[in-house]
Amino acid sequence: MAYSNIKKPSDYFNTKLYTGNGSSQAITGVNFEPDFLWIKGRSGARNHSLFDIVRGNDKRIISNTNGAETTETSVTSFDTDGFTLDSGTTSNANGETFVAWNWKAGTSFTNDASSTGVGSIDSTGSVNTDAGFSIISYTGTGSAGTVAHGLGAVPKMIIIKSRNTTSLWGVYHQAIGNTHGLFLNATNAATSLSAYWNNTSPTSSVFSLGGDADINKSSDPLIAYCFAEKQGYSKFGSYVGNSNANGTFIYTGMKPSFILIKSSSDVTNWQIYDNKRLGYNVDNNALRANLSNAELTDNDIDILSNGFKIRKVSDQFNGGAFVYQYLAFAENPFVTSTGIPTTARWLCSYLLT
Repeated sequence: MAYSNIKKPSDYFNTKLYTGNGSSQAITGVNFEPDFLWIKGRSGARNHSLFDIVRGNDKRIISNTNGAETTETSVTSFDTDGFTLDSGTTSNANGETFVAWNWKAGTSFTNDASSTGVGSIDSTGSVNTDAGFSIISYTGTGSAGTVAHGLGAVPKMIIIKSRNTTSLWGVYHQAIGNTHGLFLNATNAATSLSAYWNNTSPTSSVFSLGGDADINKSSDPLIAYCFAEKQGYSKFGSYVGNSNANGTFIYTGMKPSFILIKSSSDVTNWQIYDNKRLGYNVDNNALRANLSNAELTDNDIDILSNGFKIRKVSDQFNGGAFVYQYLAFAENPFVTSTGIPTTARWLCSYLLT
C-alpha cells in the first residue's frame, strides 16, 4: 500500500471551478494562496493563462502558443484563499465557465551558483519541498550549464518557457529520458533533443541544460516548473495503450485529482482531466493544454481510488502500442499516513444505465 506523508493533498494542489461575471471578482475556496495558477475557459474557446508568484500575477504565458510573456491585469492578486480577477475576457468573460488549477510553492529560494558551488547558472524562485514543486527563474547563457531547483529530490518532470522570446515550451519527463523532450504547446512525439538537457538527467540539486535557445537562450529570462514525485501525492509515469474500450489501468497509489497525458510515440494532444469536471465516473471532460478549444465531453477515463482507467479507444490516450507519459496529483492518497484507505469514486454512468 502507498502510504503518504501528505495528509491533505488539497493543501498543495486544488482545482477551482467558477463562472465569469465580466467584472472584478474574488475566487475563493482554493484553501491556500496559489503560487502557480493555470486558468482555462471551459464553455468558450479561450487560450490557457498561466501565472505564478515568481514572475508576478500580472505576467501571463499561454501553454497553447509559443508566444512570449505578456503583461496584463486579468489576475489582479493572489489571495490567502484564492485569487482576484479583473473584468477581462481571458479569464472572466461574463457567463462563461472556467477552471483554475492551483499549486502551492511558497518558500523563497535563491542560489548564487558561484558562491554555493551548486549549479553553474544563478537561480531564484519559490519552492515547496513537502509537495515536490518549485518555480525557478534563471537567465539563459546559450551554452551547457546546470540550474539549482531547490527540491532536495530528483525532478521527474520539468516544464520550461522563455519569457521574452517566441519559443517552444520544453518538457522533460523521466519516462522519456534525458536525450528526448516534448513540447507543451505542440503535438509532436518525443523528439531527440541533445541540446535541451545536455544528455544529462536531473539530480536532487540541479537540472542540466544544453545550448538550445528554447530553454537556454543567452541573456533570456526563463521560467521552469519542476516536479519531484511524492508517494501518495504525485506520480509521473508511463503506460502503453491497447486500442480497446476496456483500456489500460494505470496504478498511481492515490485517487487522482489532476491528470495530464501525452503520447511520446505519436502525434497527439495534451489531455487534461480533473476531479471537479464533472466530478464522477466516467470522467469525460477533457481539455487540451496545447489547444484553446472549449471543453470536450468524450467519456475517456475513470478516476479510481488508486489510479485511473482508460474507457475509450483514441490515439490521444489509448492507441494500440502507443506509449503515453502522464503527470498526476492526488485528491487522496490510497492509504493515508494514519493508515486510512481512501474511498472509491461514484460511478454515475452505471447508475444511469
